[in-house]
Amino acid sequence: MRPLTLETPKPLLQIHGVSLIEHHIHRLVNAGVRELIVNVAYLGEKIQSALGDGARLGVRIQYSVEPEPLETAGALHHALDLLGEKPFLLVNGDVWTDYPFTTLTERSLSGDGHLVLVPNPSHKTGGDFSLSAEGAVTMLNGSVGFTFSGISLLSPRLIRDYPHARRQFPLREVFDWAIQRSALTGELFTGSWCDVGTPERLAELNR
Repeated sequence: MRPLTLETPKPLLQIHGVSLIEHHIHRLVNAGVRELIVNVAYLGEKIQSALGDGARLGVRIQYSVEPEPLETAGALHHALDLLGEKPFLLVNGDVWTDYPFTTLTERSLSGDGHLVLVPNPSHKTGGDFSLSAEGAVTMLNGSVGFTFSGISLLSPRLIRDYPHARRQFPLREVFDWAIQRSALTGELFTGSWCDVGTPERLAELNR
């Protein structure tokens, strides 16, 4: 995303004058979510300055500040004390979507997590996971693959009980561990979704 992200963290990049993360917050509020934990790392102070305590957006925000880059699962492990014991929605701050968050707020977990998958975008044709007919997330193994959207409903125990947790580690390996235990369900979302990973994709969204 450079040069755009030299001074602006990706979640603060704007679509029609509103930052990506604020678009998420508006949709989360509409789904009844009021308590947020925002993980911040690169230029995180700018996110804290922009969102504050969340009051103007109708939410209460707590921040989990990475002391150094912790990767996707390391960041969650670092935030476990804030997350508590109940399942939580995980939403990547650098994606755009019209996914209905009420689908997750009204869901009861049958395992350790529920992932929202999307059809593979043109820049990632291989996919991350497959879905069984019963809705279980599975490894690809030559089957039709889909891409993880960055949206999920997770139990804190997924991170807490992972036997190879360390300071820095990726969420993908935790998901793979959960798949081996048949502990992940999923769904395919075919609505609007974009990984805002290049200036061109950002410009296309604004068009």
